[in-house]
Amino acid sequence: MSVPTASSPGSGPTPSSLTPFLKALQSGDLETLSKLRHALRTPLNQIIGYSEMLMESAQENNAQAILPDLKRIHSSGGQLLAVINDALAPWKIDTGKIDFPAMRQAMRAPLAAAVTQAGLSLDQARASGHVELVKDLEKILTAARNLEKLFESDAYSEEVIVGRPAGEGNTESPLGAIVSPVAGDDDFGISAQPMPSAKLLAVDDDPMNRDMLSRRLEKLGYEVTDAATGREALQKLKDGNFDLVLLDILMPDLDGFQTLEFMKADPRLRHVPVIMLTALDDVASTVRCIEAGAEDYVPKPFNPTVLRARITASLEKKRLRDQEQAFLAQLQIERSKSERLLLNVLPKAIAERLKAGQRTIVDSFIDSTVLFADIVGFTRIAARQSPHRTVQLLNELFSGFDRIAEQRELEKVKTIGDAYMLASGVPVIRADHAEACAEAAFEFVEAVRTFNRRHQLDWAIRVGMNSGPVVAGIIGTKKFSYDLWGDTVNIASRMESHGQPGKIQVSEATKKLLDRKYDFTPVGVIEIKNSSPMPTYLLARKGGK
Repeated sequence: MSVPTASSPGSGPTPSSLTPFLKALQSGDLETLSKLRHALRTPLNQIIGYSEMLMESAQENNAQAILPDLKRIHSSGGQLLAVINDALAPWKIDTGKIDFPAMRQAMRAPLAAAVTQAGLSLDQARASGHVELVKDLEKILTAARNLEKLFESDAYSEEVIVGRPAGEGNTESPLGAIVSPVAGDDDFGISAQPMPSAKLLAVDDDPMNRDMLSRRLEKLGYEVTDAATGREALQKLKDGNFDLVLLDILMPDLDGFQTLEFMKADPRLRHVPVIMLTALDDVASTVRCIEAGAEDYVPKPFNPTVLRARITASLEKKRLRDQEQAFLAQLQIERSKSERLLLNVLPKAIAERLKAGQRTIVDSFIDSTVLFADIVGFTRIAARQSPHRTVQLLNELFSGFDRIAEQRELEKVKTIGDAYMLASGVPVIRADHAEACAEAAFEFVEAVRTFNRRHQLDWAIRVGMNSGPVVAGIIGTKKFSYDLWGDTVNIASRMESHGQPGKIQVSEATKKLLDRKYDFTPVGVIEIKNSSPMPTYLLARKGGK
């Protein structure tokens, strides 16, 4: 990289405030030179932005007399921006072709015109009583004088350059500039058509930049909150809901890149779209922003129309994403409903196999216990009261049975009228299948007693149990059900139908599995169709407990 001279013919000596930039150029410190562009463009952003808003305000408030002066200020800002973009083009930094004295000379006339015209316009606004224009004209004058100080004062230069934190931007290689066009004299504003309401967070450490941006956005119908630092922005994002963030890059303490990283690392904030706003004009910064998760990137001074278009596009993307997330959430709700409905019909293990695409589901279980419970004299009971009352009472009682079965991890197979069937060891194998069914049977009997006391009824149930092998599977393709087959099921049903009210009758096979833990009273021998006579027993807890 060649080193530029400190002066050029007709330009005069380089002011001391630019010495740090010459040293930076000589040493290849591209970061400092990038900050120079930022330092110069920040006041220019304010001059151009406020003049645009003032031109709009002048037209709205019948202050046409001051409009030509405002256009001249705006034009001077555009000239200054063109000089800076040309003088500090990245390719000139790369080749060492920057001529600071020439840049200063080229800026002198439009800068002086901006300062002078801003002062005159300020006096005119005060004299004509247009107080609504005064504050913004004062801000333009302040920005123009700040730009002057950058070329005149070492102190200001140090404040701008040294006072910024290191680390913004990629300094490995200068890339092409991104130049935001400035609105022309006849195209200086944004139409104030109302936009769909959205909450935006504008983050910039410069008060005038925040003010200018917030007012622009509010005029478009957005609800705007501002933040002066990255930490303040993160706190406001956590405290409220925002649809989009406009984030400056160069900020003290926590810069824009770091703030963006914190947002993307937070599950609550990572989906909030972010548009980066900065006076840095290198493509490396753009790439870094997009790679870090920014939705878009707008250089300052920004073109209001372009900014509006990018905000609109980002909000539309967010709206579509929110719509998609809402759809997925609703889909998950419906899926959960379907899941619960399926689990009301099928055991979980069977439902999983069915969802996995298994069409034929049939299993054999060597060791299981089947239980039947039936309400004694239910036909007579149903005839004495209304159908609605009958179903209501039956539903209450069987819902209690369901809770017992669920607590004991037993499989309710089905209800047939007033009969309730469950199984243990099916479809999940368990060694204590008979004991689990026995405990459920005792609880069923006690549940009926509690039910009777609550409703002043005299209902009674018979319970029958049998243990042995069964075949289990799904029947049908519509209104399908999980069912059991085999002699074990048939015998369990006969144990119930030949049983006694309020008692639990079990087969010899079940008695053998429970002999050591329960008491048994022999009932006798019953005839079972397609089977030899079979002894049966009434089940009781040890010691009559």
